[in-house]
Amino acid sequence: MRTLRCLDGSALTVVPVAAVDRGGAPFEVTLELRRDGAVFGAVGERCGFFLADVAARLAAARADGSPQAARWPDPDDRFPGREAAVERGAERNAGRDGAAARDPELFAFRYRDRGDVLSTGELRCTVRTSALWVGRHQSSAGCWRVARRAVLEAWGASGRGVRAVLTSTELVRFLDGLLAEADRLQRRPPARRTGPIPAVQSLAGAGRNPRNRRPGR
Repeated sequence: MRTLRCLDGSALTVVPVAAVDRGGAPFEVTLELRRDGAVFGAVGERCGFFLADVAARLAAARADGSPQAARWPDPDDRFPGREAAVERGAERNAGRDGAAARDPELFAFRYRDRGDVLSTGELRCTVRTSALWVGRHQSSAGCWRVARRAVLEAWGASGRGVRAVLTSTELVRFLDGLLAEADRLQRRPPARRTGPIPAVQSLAGAGRNPRNRRPGR
């Protein structure tokens, strides 16, 4: 699942594009954003290992027996981050900026660097917490239902933005789709070779094996 339905009704598709070395061998990915099929922007140069790390942390948070599972019985609410602080803040400040300020950012990509100007595009994912009173209004016979969702926001080169809201399960499917495509691109034979090319680890495998680390520059 690499296409998301946004709140404005549009479809946002995130397409990994191979980054190749001078020998033509793919070694990483950049993300191309498409809105309703039209090119929207390009973000996240060499971001595959960062996405794999997010996927690994999300899988750990969703696992039964994790610290998040103890606080969030519904797996759709489980995300990596500062769970206890977020939960307390949401109950005290439902609908106010105080809770949002504690919500963690899972990733944020611009084209080359996070310091690039916004006009090059951006893809950002933040976990946000909301609280809804379940029961009759102005009655003690009720309780707060606290839920967590991933809010994925994308801005195109024109500065226009779109937003999609995902459960933890939906975010897993989205990341799995990106990593599977990135892994397929990485395994593509090089267009040409001019010398020895170092071995490249699988991007999808890097996100699921804590022994793999992003290589130093």
